[in-house]
Amino acid sequence: MAVEAQSPADLEYARKETEVNATNASRSGVGTRMKVGRTRGKGSMVITFEQFDESQPSTLPTTIKQFMETTSINDESELVNLLIAGYNDQSYTAASDPLKEYVDLSWPLDAQTQFRLVVRNYSRGANVSLDDAVALIKPGFVKQFSR
Repeated sequence: MAVEAQSPADLEYARKETEVNATNASRSGVGTRMKVGRTRGKGSMVITFEQFDESQPSTLPTTIKQFMETTSINDESELVNLLIAGYNDQSYTAASDPLKEYVDLSWPLDAQTQFRLVVRNYSRGANVSLDDAVALIKPGFVKQFSR
């Protein structure tokens, strides 16, 4: 089996990811974690940046005061701007989800995510509409998670 050569950009990404993982391993408590990503557009570059890791709830601030202390945001108007941007992003994400009307919000979050994924994949793979995929798949999710 032949091993595919990695591009210099992929090697750089892997190197940065190793550095970020080491940095994050040394951090504990509430606060941001390092993340590796790429710039947008043509000729993207590997970047590192700080962000809250939502997959680790114990690292997330639980109060506005704690958030402001963690991020060094001292100006209330700056905080309001962040809240507005976050609210707008969340509203757009929810409104632009074509499966929103089919997801039962009483299901566990993991089940909601899995439902969306299964329906999209089946719809694409079987070349059927989202409505047809939902009609086939949703009864199984209802039976499993509506107990």
